[in-house]
Amino acid sequence: MNLDWNWDYFWEVLPDIVGRGLWITVQATVYGSIIAYLLGMVLALLRRSPIRVVSTVTWAFIEFIRSTPLLVQIFFLFFVFPDFGIKFDALTTGVIALGLHYSTYASEVYRAGIEAVPVGQWEAATALSLPRSRTWRAVILPQAIPRVLPALGNYTISMLKETPLLLVIGVTDIAGAAFQTGSKAFRYVEPITIAGLLFLVLSLLASLLVRWLERRVGTLR
Repeated sequence: MNLDWNWDYFWEVLPDIVGRGLWITVQATVYGSIIAYLLGMVLALLRRSPIRVVSTVTWAFIEFIRSTPLLVQIFFLFFVFPDFGIKFDALTTGVIALGLHYSTYASEVYRAGIEAVPVGQWEAATALSLPRSRTWRAVILPQAIPRVLPALGNYTISMLKETPLLLVIGVTDIAGAAFQTGSKAFRYVEPITIAGLLFLVLSLLASLLVRWLERRVGTLR
């Protein structure tokens, strides 16, 4: 392996790595986040269910997913589910795995945000005889969600940095494209550096977006 830096090679392989890997990484992160945050909200509400069986089963599911490696979950969805007649393409499987895994973390974040809403808000909604659905929609969630945005943003960035795990099922993200490019010339320094820089840029952009959303939501409160 040649460790000498070559700027000509750097600029030569940059478009290929960006073209083949960037959009896949963005897709996996965005769609995975959507699944994680929607499913996470459902899990948080089920966790607070007054029906003990529902809350207990939800808790067990959350703890099981959180306590097993994401890589194992990816393998399970891609290689085991087809035996039961459930089969998706590699990217869809990766998105589902990322979303499912991070939904359990998001659910705990939502739960903490909901519990941080003052008890007086619940009592006021009860005193006004608001329906339970409207209490959640108009009183509780508008106060809970701004509190959890920073934590959810951090999980989005973590998810972004875990997309290279999808390479094991054939999804060519930024890291996968860099590895494949390096394999052609047995020269990895420049491709892997490009991958690192792209992940750095995407992480910074995601962080800036989260901060903008925090300010935006803060002005609407």
